[in-house]
Amino acid sequence: MAALIILLVIILVFVFWAVGAYNRLVSLRNRFKNSFAQIDVQLKRRYDLIPNLVETAKGYMKHERETLEAVIAARNQAVTANAKAVGDPSDAAAVQQLSAAEGSLTASLGKMFALSEAYPDLKANENMMQLTEELTGTENKIAFSRQAYNDSVMQYNTSIEQFPGSIIANMFGFRNAEMLQVIESAEERKAVKVSF
Repeated sequence: MAALIILLVIILVFVFWAVGAYNRLVSLRNRFKNSFAQIDVQLKRRYDLIPNLVETAKGYMKHERETLEAVIAARNQAVTANAKAVGDPSDAAAVQQLSAAEGSLTASLGKMFALSEAYPDLKANENMMQLTEELTGTENKIAFSRQAYNDSVMQYNTSIEQFPGSIIANMFGFRNAEMLQVIESAEERKAVKVSF
């Protein structure tokens, strides 16, 4: 009888441990998904600002049509990639596509700002200065949100890779999440001087 009670206690301890480990993994997964949602809010704000910025610049940068079109194309590509990633932030391929699209958009914006240096009237335009200031603030919020997301992903990934959490993760199909990194080339890593 005592052996049966000990066995029952061991089984109960294991069940409570497994339930606790599973709930912790679910909590961590939801935390990184929430962190991604915060990035999404800032990205949507960024995507909304860019067309206004381009429209303001169009009047002054008539000879730079190709650059302005590249910015809009990169924005549209980023919006599409973001929509896929929002659907399932745990989909590594979708997050990688978003990272690549955001890198292209950042590069296109950098080229536009660099070209705008040649247009003093554009630099003095109050609407352009306000939009640039809003975009800069949004970029800072995106960077902060990306850091919070990556911290959540790292904590989640660590929990599903460490023993004994890895046992529960494998049993219930938890998979690693992808960090959100802006993919840049060496050329894009050079600082772009923007002064309006």
